[in-house]
This record gives sequence, structure tokens and C-alpha cells, in this order.
Amino acid sequence: MLYSHIMELLDAIILGFVQGVTEFLPISSTGHLVFAREWLQVDEFNGLAFDAILHFATTLAVMIYFRSDLWRLLQTLLRKLGRLPVREKDMTLLYGIVIGTIPAVLVGLFLESFITEHLRSALLVAGVLFLASIFFLYAEWRYSVAPPHGQLTLKRAGQIGLFQVLALLPGMSRSGATIAGGMLMGLTRIEAARFSFLLAIPITLGVGTKKTLDLMAETGVVEWTQIAIGAAVAFITALIVIHFFLTFIRRNTLWPFIWYGIILSGLVGYSALIA
Repeated sequence: MLYSHIMELLDAIILGFVQGVTEFLPISSTGHLVFAREWLQVDEFNGLAFDAILHFATTLAVMIYFRSDLWRLLQTLLRKLGRLPVREKDMTLLYGIVIGTIPAVLVGLFLESFITEHLRSALLVAGVLFLASIFFLYAEWRYSVAPPHGQLTLKRAGQIGLFQVLALLPGMSRSGATIAGGMLMGLTRIEAARFSFLLAIPITLGVGTKKTLDLMAETGVVEWTQIAIGAAVAFITALIVIHFFLTFIRRNTLWPFIWYGIILSGLVGYSALIA
């Protein structure tokens, strides 16, 4: 009994770590969680409860990291409502986040159940991981031949929001899709990355809220100790990873993540074939 409890705690720590590391890197948290669950031989660890709390943990991490940006955007909104002067750049960012969120919300409302029921196989995740890596490769190639030439606009925000829809496919990294999309739209890597992280807040918060509402409709025993430990690990790890990635992307390309995604797609596919 004690051994089983310890192993469940280790599973929670490992899955929380995987979620924290991969949620905001362009390497697909879904692909890693599929691989981790195959390796741990855990199909659904605490199901909805675990997924819901992990999404809240990683959302809290990005909100804390970008707290100054969020505070400035809140002030911008309040000043705009009070008909006071605001910085045009801040207003563009605020509207851009709203506009960029809409496509994924609309498509998700109509297709989420279909995707969950029919597009969750490990082989499909492996295929999407590989295609995502090719997409990131194309974005890097375009970036090298056509250097960034513009700033964030409402049109670009909407276009990046369309790329975010791709993340509904299991195996497609949300951050990778929006960063690559931003690069294709003419933003620098760091500008695309910062917008990607801010754009993640409404989506990840919405997903966490929906999963929590689904959880409230469920019955059964929930292992809150394991879930809390997993969430704590995911939160701390996500904070570290966000800082690392923004520092890394200032001076480096997406190539390490491209090769990593190709290798991971092979591992996930091989794991599915021998299962």
C-alpha cells in the first residue's frame, strides 16, 4: 500500500514536471504527456482533476511572470473606459490578445469533442509532431530569407490567432504554432514569443476553467494530495522554463526544438506501434 502511494506521488511529480516544461516550449505538451503516460503505464492519472489543476498552475506561472505587462494592460483598459489618453502600443496589444483569442475559442467550441474522441491516438500525435516540426522549419527558413520588418498590429494579431487554432490538434505545440506564425507575419522571434505567452493566458485559463466545470459534474474519489504536488511542480517548472526560453530565443533559433520534435515524433510513433 505504501509502495503504491509512493509510486503515485512519483507519477504526479513526473507528469507535473513534463507539463511545466512543455506547456510553453514549442515542443507540444500533449506529445510529451502521451509519451510519459505510455512510459509510466498510466492511462489517465486522476483524469479531469489532474488536467484542470495543471492548466491553472501553468496559467498562474505565466501570469506571474508577465504581471507587469498584465498590470499595464489593465490600466490601459481602465483608462480607455474612463476616456483618458492611452499609449497606442498598449491598446494594440490589448485588442490584439482579444482578437487573437477568438479563432481558437470559436473552433474549439465546435470541434473539441470531435478532436477528443477521434484524434487522440498516439500514432496521430506522432504524425502531427513531425508535421509541426516541418512547419517550424519553414518558418525559420522564411525568417532567414525575409528578416522581420514590422510590429504587432491588429491584423497580425488576428493572423497569429488563426495559427493558434492549429494547437487544437494533439501534438501541435500552441506556443510553437503562434511563435512560428508571428515570425511568418514579420515579427522578431522575441516579439512573437512574448505575444505568444500573453496570448496563452485566455486560452489556458479557459481550458482550466472548462475542465474544472467538467470535474464538478463528475463523481468519484479525487486524490488531491497527488494533484496538488503535481500542480506545484508544474508551476515552479513553468516559471523557470518561461524565463529560460525568452532568454534563449533572443540569441538563438528554433532549430533545437525542430530536431527535438522530429526525434520525439519517432519515439511516440515507435511506442504506439509496440504497445
